[in-house]
Amino acid sequence: MTTDDTTTYPTGATEERKARVRTALKFFSVAAWVTGVWLLILTIRMILEYLVGIHMPDWTRIIGQLHGLFYMIYLVSVLNLGTKARWSPVVWLTTALYGTIPFMSFVAEHKRRREVTRAFDL
Repeated sequence: MTTDDTTTYPTGATEERKARVRTALKFFSVAAWVTGVWLLILTIRMILEYLVGIHMPDWTRIIGQLHGLFYMIYLVSVLNLGTKARWSPVVWLTTALYGTIPFMSFVAEHKRRREVTRAFDL
């Protein structure tokens, strides 16, 4: 068996494809964690302002905007990994929605990392 980039594995993945999936998985993992942390910060801010009644300084309004920016990056990472790992549309959609629910982006990152690592022998 040769070790060039056209070598196939039981999953049918070449070394080149594995490298692309590995890179996309790293990007997805970072994006999922960053999105999750900012969503938690946003959730805490919203609870403090609207449920507890604490007046928040004007600068805290940027938290929602930052989470929105990081969520868009998360969506790009989902599309990137989903394309390379050839996910079904249902997996894409559920993974994308996980970024909108507190703590779920961490769950999605763990679950998808395990699935992709197992499927591609990474």
